Amino acid sequence: MPSLSGKTLFITGASRGIGRAIALRAARDGANIVIAAKSGVPNPKLPGTIHTVAAEVEQAGGRALPIQCDIREEEQVRGAVEQAVEAFGGIDILVNNASAIWLRGTLDTPMKRYDLMQEVNARGTFLCSQACLPHLLEAENPHILTLCPPPSLDPKWWGPHTGYTLAKMGMSFVTLGLAAEFGDRVAIDGLWPRTVIATDALKMIPGVDVAGCRTPEIVADAAHAVLVQPVSAGSGRFLIDDDVLRAAGVEDFEGYAVQPGAPLQPDLFL
Repeated sequence: MPSLSGKTLFITGASRGIGRAIALRAARDGANIVIAAKSGVPNPKLPGTIHTVAAEVEQAGGRALPIQCDIREEEQVRGAVEQAVEAFGGIDILVNNASAIWLRGTLDTPMKRYDLMQEVNARGTFLCSQACLPHLLEAENPHILTLCPPPSLDPKWWGPHTGYTLAKMGMSFVTLGLAAEFGDRVAIDGLWPRTVIATDALKMIPGVDVAGCRTPEIVADAAHAVLVQPVSAGSGRFLIDDDVLRAAGVEDFEGYAVQPGAPLQPDLFL
């Protein structure tokens, strides 16, 4: 089977949730994982730091480089990329996973929160891609995979939370543009879950029922299936996790369900 053995992945927001799951899936192949996230010290409300994930990566069979990095800060991002190249000799794959969310309307969105989403989501994706691209262009079968939805101008996604939709779709449009510019040399795609994913952050939201959610492992397995594909397989695609896995031969998705048999809760933007 195709493998990520020996590949170096730079994953943003990898201290927990989907980023962590992608890191551990690649680690089982024997990949090098750069865990780039802000969480350098334990948070009493949210489990997981760059150091705990690094230990898990090593235990799973990969090599880990934990780097505390705020992707809003250009110097930190470029420094993290330099550390990754020094440690592993290059970068083969960038996973733009870090994201900020605020699902409120315009009058209930403080500008501080609006700015955070724009800086982390669209700007962070652009900055990390810009910093990694010189190394990706020298790699064999390089990829940029961004956790973003298919671009949409449907007002039903914009009206309820314009600030968040703009920030998240910003990641999608960055993906679209980068693929148009570099897609013949780097596979640049978006990946989005069919259902809401039961992350620790989601569980902190009052009133959220995770019974209809899937686990982060479905996104991780889908990401793996994309990242082992050759650049020639395509670029500029906006992929859905279970579609990717179905194309790879997976027929039973109950193992990814938080509560097998429960009606699935569709994610936003689908």
